[in-house]
Amino acid sequence: MKFRQFIFSRIFLKHLLFAVIAAVVIVLGTLLWLHLYTYHGKSRPVPDLTALTMDEVEEIVKKNKMRYVVFDSAYTDLVPRGTVYEQNPRPGTRVKKDRKIFLTMNAVLPDSVAVPNIIGNSLRQARAILENNGLMVGKLNYYPDIAINNVLRIKYHGQEIQPGKNVVKGSAIDLDLGQGLSNRKTIPPDLIALRLEEAKRRILNASLNLGAVTYDETVETLKDSLQAFVWKQVPVHNEENQVQLGTSVYVWLTLDSLLLPGKDTLDLNLPPGNEENMDP
Repeated sequence: MKFRQFIFSRIFLKHLLFAVIAAVVIVLGTLLWLHLYTYHGKSRPVPDLTALTMDEVEEIVKKNKMRYVVFDSAYTDLVPRGTVYEQNPRPGTRVKKDRKIFLTMNAVLPDSVAVPNIIGNSLRQARAILENNGLMVGKLNYYPDIAINNVLRIKYHGQEIQPGKNVVKGSAIDLDLGQGLSNRKTIPPDLIALRLEEAKRRILNASLNLGAVTYDETVETLKDSLQAFVWKQVPVHNEENQVQLGTSVYVWLTLDSLLLPGKDTLDLNLPPGNEENMDP
């Protein structure tokens, strides 16, 4: 009887009311804080910071109410020294306010690296070793040899170089490769609608060389060149059109999707990084 009287007593009901009000306030306050903290329903595209200096990055990031962090540096000829080489998230990605953009800068002073010993390795192995050491494969030169795509000699700026020699990090190392005893040929890869870096990769995988690169009038800036795609190539991709190993492949690039063959070319002007979705 006493417990029932206590339950319905004025003091108990008063404290129960206070507890309910406090709980409601806490819940509503938490929801409001989460709403403000996460900017619920509000997002904005990440600006393109590629090839921009730190002063330009600071201005654009601040204008878009975001933040940035420089977490790595590399050396490349694709963008000017001291500018942004890569960013994450990629340009155009929609993010919330105050999001951090992680930047990889192109080094002002390039590092040096020792050329690894890749003589005797296959082209595929040599490429992996070079890239792991901050270098890349340059021109492929083929010579008669019993082993196909076996590295015979390595060259730097056209001169033979010995393993262990220091060169600028990111440099291209030319390879003298075995052609085999037969007159082996290969089919030029299909490069249409690919961006230049992906086209280079496919040309190298086919044991061919990249020849002259020609941009049309739609490509006016460095950013344009990074987004341009191949609309013409010589020699063309054809199952019956086989060429000698080491042959140069010439490419023409544009930003005009109307130059591409097919009915659905208007949708092929994709942002950087989507090349894998365009594989034949």
